[in-house]
Order: sequence, then structure tokens, then C-alpha cells
Amino acid sequence: MSVMTSLTRMWLTRSPKPFVFTDGYDQQIPYGSCPDLGLYVHIPFCERICGFCPYCKTVYSKDACDRYIDTLIQEIHLVGNQVNEKKDVTSLYFGGGTPALAADRIAEIVQAAEEHFNITDGIGVELHPDNVTPPLLQTLKDAGVTRISIGIQSFQEKFQAVLGRAPVDRAALAAALDAVPFETVSMDFIFALPGQTFDDLRSDIDAAFSCGADHIAVYPFIDFTFTSSQVPAMPKDEKRKLLDAITQYCLDKGYFRDSIWTFSSSEHAKYSSMTRNDFLGFGCSATTLLRDQFKINTFSLEGYRRRIEQGLLPTSLTLRFSLRQRMVYYLFWTAYSTQVSADGFERFFGVPLKKAYGLELAIAKLLGLVTEADGIYHMTLKGAFYFHYYENFYTLAYIDKMWGIMRQEAFPKRITF
Repeated sequence: MSVMTSLTRMWLTRSPKPFVFTDGYDQQIPYGSCPDLGLYVHIPFCERICGFCPYCKTVYSKDACDRYIDTLIQEIHLVGNQVNEKKDVTSLYFGGGTPALAADRIAEIVQAAEEHFNITDGIGVELHPDNVTPPLLQTLKDAGVTRISIGIQSFQEKFQAVLGRAPVDRAALAAALDAVPFETVSMDFIFALPGQTFDDLRSDIDAAFSCGADHIAVYPFIDFTFTSSQVPAMPKDEKRKLLDAITQYCLDKGYFRDSIWTFSSSEHAKYSSMTRNDFLGFGCSATTLLRDQFKINTFSLEGYRRRIEQGLLPTSLTLRFSLRQRMVYYLFWTAYSTQVSADGFERFFGVPLKKAYGLELAIAKLLGLVTEADGIYHMTLKGAFYFHYYENFYTLAYIDKMWGIMRQEAFPKRITF
């Protein structure tokens, strides 16, 4: 772990105590009183494994996928039955992997979730470009899906080759999206690839909106140590220029910015499975965030199935937050949206934001990282870049280490950060 992340953690938590994940967990998940709860479902199957992708995934076979989904549905009922009445949740997102490979069973998973949860703000599914056909889109729509996110990564062959991806037929993509409309159509792209310029990214952004997207996500390439990718990292100064140029271009076009890396042509077009105060995760590697704990399921498909068959939760590791640790976690993911509400923080913790972090906020304003208006702290372009820069450190210091270990051990005893 870098000195930067360690010192930042100690400063913000006001304690030298590290974040400690252990194999001790509660069989009961106390989510019944969570006011802003989301749901996430992980489908870890792909037709091909992309070398740059760090997420929990395995090569698809129909039999393996069907067995997994049978187990997944059992997990949903195992957790859902812990609360007597139906619980309101903001949304349900399917990630992966390639969830569309299980398109014929998405409706069954949604129905299982709806036995226990009232989904008030839509259902989203991630797609590979190859999945975007009218029949498959109609299957998803009939299942109740309202939002889709398509992992384009780049429309340009020179970068598709770098990432090991096949060319995308833009005309077929646009025709399919026109034939089966959704509330939100998001497209994902990667920036900071070798030799990538603003003109390259501008071309991708324009192509996305012309093909039927009303929302885009332009994520930085992150060099995880456990992936097989050989893509070299882009220098910090070049990354900043690209992120600033992308942001300014989108704002000049009148697009709405709803997070560090996401923009939409309509204020109502949104796609994010992360920005929730609390959420329940189902499936291999899925995470659950509650008021006082963070849980992550095993990455092992066999370990996952075995736990569920025993009537046990498939939790691999649990972090039990101190109050300050939870505040840091709240601020980190809330700031991803480029703004933090003082009222929202106080409602969640019962403590004024300025009382908890007045010094840090004053320093951030002095350095030109944030501005304040009516109790809302907004990131500047400079602040957004440095959030992105620190997020990269966080990812490599925490997530890279944890996921690297969990890919090798189904149920590790302890990980300390």
C-alpha cells in the first residue's frame, strides 16, 4: 500500500486503526431500516475473457450459467426472507461478466427479487456490443429492464486491437436501439490508452450519441496487477489534459455531468450501480454496504454454490466500520457524483459535515478543488481530476490487493489495509 493512501486514511479517520476485513460475518443482514437501498446482481460469465477486465468472470457455458442462476435465486430468497414485509429499493442492476448471456433467465431473477423488494427506480443491465440485437433487447425489456449499459470501450479499431475487442457495427447497433427503446441507453468507453488523443475520444463520444446513447461513461484505464493486460499506463499530466478536455467538451455540448466520468444528453438519463448509501449484492464477488459494515461474497463459483446449499450466506470477508471509517467511505463514493450535500451527510450520520470535516473542506476550497453553494460542495475541474487521481491510488492499494487475493482464496481469513 502506498504511503499516500495510508496517511490519508489515518488523517481522515482520525485513527491509526487500519481497515480490517475478516472471515467473521453475521448470517442475518440488517438492511430493513436502510432508507436508500439498492440491489446489485453479478453474473460472472463471458463468451471471451478480456485481458484488461479485473472483474470476477469465467468462460460461459449454458449448463454452468443455469446452475449458477439457480443458486443465485436461492441467495436472493435467503436474504429477502430475513425481512417480513416488502422493502422499497431504489434500483436493481445486473453486472458481470456479461449478464445478457443469461437474458432468458433475467425475468426469473427479477421475479425472485420482486417477491421481497419494491423496485422504485428501474432495472439496469450491462451488455457486450454483440448482445445488442432486437430479439435480445426485447427479451430484456419484457423482463422489466428499463436501462442498459453497453461496454463499447472504443469504436476505433486501433484501440479495439489494443484491448482485444472486435469492431462494432455502428449501423446495426443504432438500428437495434431504435427498434427497442429503453429509458436510458448508456455506453462505456476507456480513456488513457496508449497514444489516445482528445480527438479520438471526441469521435467516440459523438458516435455514441449518434448511435442512440443518451448517457456515456468514460472511465480511465487502470493497470491491475492480476490481469493479463500489457497496456502501459498513461502519464499523469496527459491523463489530466484528457479528462479536462473530455469534461469541457461535454459541458460545452450542453450535456449533464452526473459523476466524475459520466455525462448525459438528458437530465433524466442516469446509469450507476454505485452511488447508493446502502446496497445489497447477490452473486459471486458481489458486495453489500450497510450502515456499519461492508461485505464481499466469495469469488469462487464452487465455494458460492456450496455455501448457499448449506443455507449460509456466501460472504467471504466483512469489514466492520468505525464511525469515522464509514464517514470516509460515504464521502468517497458520494463525491464520485462530483458533489456532496451537507444535509445528506447530516441525515445519514446525525453529525454536521463541517463539524466532522470542516478543516478538510476549508483546505479543499482554498486549493480550488471545491466550491460551496447552499450547503452543496461541488467539485471543480481541478477537484474532479484529483479525485480521479486519488481514486486510482485507492483502486491499486485496496481493490487490486483484495481482488488479487480473493481470486486465489475462496475464503481468506483476514486482509488488512
